Amino acid sequence: SAVALLILAATVGLAVALGLWPRAPVTRFCAASNNRTGFLCDDRATCIPASQVCDRASNCRNGEDEQEQLCGDLPHSLPGYLVFRCSNPKYWVYADKRCDGMNDCGDCSDEMGSSAACPLCRSDWWSCSPVLYEYCSCIPRRLCRDGIQHCLDWSDEYVC
Repeated sequence: SAVALLILAATVGLAVALGLWPRAPVTRFCAASNNRTGFLCDDRATCIPASQVCDRASNCRNGEDEQEQLCGDLPHSLPGYLVFRCSNPKYWVYADKRCDGMNDCGDCSDEMGSSAACPLCRSDWWSCSPVLYEYCSCIPRRLCRDGIQHCLDWSDEYVC
């Protein structure tokens, strides 16, 4: 029985060494620029933003961000961490678009919805109820005092 155990251990060791033993699934989650959700390339060093996966441009050296198994049936074929589901179940956005200040879902659920859980406006943004549908509850401060109403209460022109 000791000989059988040694043979089994040697067989398993050889299978692992030769790559015949099934490996644990590769974790591709990473934090891209601005601490946004990203996709880790095969080189284990390059982290691309989630929204660059399946964008028809190879951003990873080996093109793994554009492979059919990943991009064949969007968003279902994507790993869950790359997808944010809007409040309308018909719509989704890439996870790095959540809480970016822009109304990517069309109903602001990626910025103000309970599942988005976004922090308050960043320091370079002004908090108000925007008139433009492009924004939800904050506008970039660069739009303050530009002579154009962006907030319902005109605070972007008089207070900001």
